[in-house]
Amino acid sequence: MIATALDRLTPPPSSKLLGWHLLDARPNEGWIRIGFDGRKDFCNPAGFVQGGILSAMLDDTMGPAVFAMTDGKLYTATITMTVNFLTPAKPGKIVGEANVTQLGRTIAFVEGRLMSEDGAVLATATTSARLVETSKLSGR
Repeated sequence: MIATALDRLTPPPSSKLLGWHLLDARPNEGWIRIGFDGRKDFCNPAGFVQGGILSAMLDDTMGPAVFAMTDGKLYTATITMTVNFLTPAKPGKIVGEANVTQLGRTIAFVEGRLMSEDGAVLATATTSARLVETSKLSGR
């Protein structure tokens, strides 16, 4: 796997909770693959991973695609995110993929999807995100 700016970043508690781990990336293309743990603790009464958790996984896939593409120079602040839930997500390993479709000076547009271990597409999303320079964040 290729080295990315994500290798220099300590994952935040929310990412750790989701079991976030980098699987693969092509930063020059704005593409990334992230692994998540769909824990039983995340399930709704029907026994499927709750939609809000899946949305968080999508957000934690699409933002890092921009961060890796910009070599850690830009974070994203989500403006809008549209999620489509296609198949109920059973507990287990979940894989997220994202692709930066357009990187402007102040806004990025990104597409993402979550898949189960067997490759079934669980959910898709699109986002528009404000770009925030890492150097301008307090404490950085």
